[in-house]
Amino acid sequence: MSGDDFYIGWEGHAAPELARFTRAKVLALLAVGFVVAALVAATQQPFAGSRFEFGVVRSFEGRIEFVPYPTLVVRRPGEARGDGESVSRWLLTVFGKVGAVDAFEGMDGHRVRFDGSLIDRDGVTMVEVLPATVEDDGAEAPTVAFAAPTREVTLRGEIVDSKCYLGVMKPGNLKTHRACAARCISGGVPPVLLVRQEDGTARYVLLVDEQGGAVNDRVLDMVAEPVEITGALSDLGGLELLRADPAGYVRLGR
Repeated sequence: MSGDDFYIGWEGHAAPELARFTRAKVLALLAVGFVVAALVAATQQPFAGSRFEFGVVRSFEGRIEFVPYPTLVVRRPGEARGDGESVSRWLLTVFGKVGAVDAFEGMDGHRVRFDGSLIDRDGVTMVEVLPATVEDDGAEAPTVAFAAPTREVTLRGEIVDSKCYLGVMKPGNLKTHRACAARCISGGVPPVLLVRQEDGTARYVLLVDEQGGAVNDRVLDMVAEPVEITGALSDLGGLELLRADPAGYVRLGR
C-alpha cells in the first residue's frame, strides 16, 4: 500500500489498493479459520453407537427377574438350546437417576406388561419403564435360560452406570461423568464393568457380590476409575455376571 491510500468513512468505497489489501487479509483469515475448524472436527471422538428413544413409548411384555437387579426376560423363538427356545434379558430402570426395584416390588418371577422407552448399545438393552403402566399378570413358571458354566476370571475395566453409558448420556463414562454415574448407581441403577477387548470392542459385565447380591453402595468410590476384578463369571441369557467381593476390587493407576 502507498502512503497516499487511506480510508475515508463517509465515502462509499475504499481506495483501490487499500481495498485489495483488506480483501486479501479477510480471505486469508477465513482460510485459516476453515483449516482450524477442520482440524478440530477431525480430532473429535465420534458419537457412540448408542440409542435412547427419548419420547418414544413402546409396549413390553415378559417375565420379571431380579439378578439381583430387575430384568425383563423376553422369549425369543429359534436358536434352540435344548428347550427349543432362548431368551433375552433386558435391564430395567425408571425416569431419573433411579433403579427399577420399587416399580416391580413383589413381582419377581411374575409376568408383566408395561410401557417404556428403549436404551441400547452394542446389543445390550435396557428399558426406561413408566411405572404407572405396569400390569402384573401373576406368577409364571421359570423361563429356561442358557447359562454358560461359571469360571474364574480376572477382568480390567471401568465401572459405569448402565443407564447413562448405554445411551442416556454421551459420553457416559470417565471422570467427566463420575458424579452423575455415582448418583445413578447409588439410586439403584445397575453397575457395569466396561471392558475394552483387544480388538477395541466393548464388553459389559454386570457386577454382583459373591452371593449374587447388589453391590451399588460398595462400589461408589471406584466409579469411573480403572479397576481389576477377579471373580466368577457366568452368562445368563445374554447378560454376563461377575460375582466378586467389592472389597477385593483393585484400583489401577492410569
